[in-house]
Amino acid sequence: MWAQVINAILGIWLMASPAILGLEGTSADNDHIIGPVIASFACISWWEATRVVRLYNLPLALWLLLAPWVLGYSETAAIVNDMAVGLIVAGLSVVKGKIDNSFGGGWSAVWHSDTPHAQAARTQQDYKTGR
Repeated sequence: MWAQVINAILGIWLMASPAILGLEGTSADNDHIIGPVIASFACISWWEATRVVRLYNLPLALWLLLAPWVLGYSETAAIVNDMAVGLIVAGLSVVKGKIDNSFGGGWSAVWHSDTPHAQAARTQQDYKTGR
């Protein structure tokens, strides 16, 4: 989870960096759009069941690496900022994080008789009946 906390902070940095670095125009607009999306995906992936959402930041990180050339940035600070943040976000997005619980098992759980849901229901029933 630590990696996604850093990614959320980097998304917030992208939102604030145009004002802090004095950037204007296309580079500032791009950072204002991509920053909150990176922060949102990072925050969503804090929960174990939605941990896979961290991978949604990979295309955004790739875009940050390509944007200076595609959009034709003129400020060196904008190029360095987007390249650095893009590299760090990409690296941290592949960190899996610790998963303590299994949630369901997807479609493969249909063919198993002893799923986590069935175990939980059985435990709850045993508790109610006093077994």
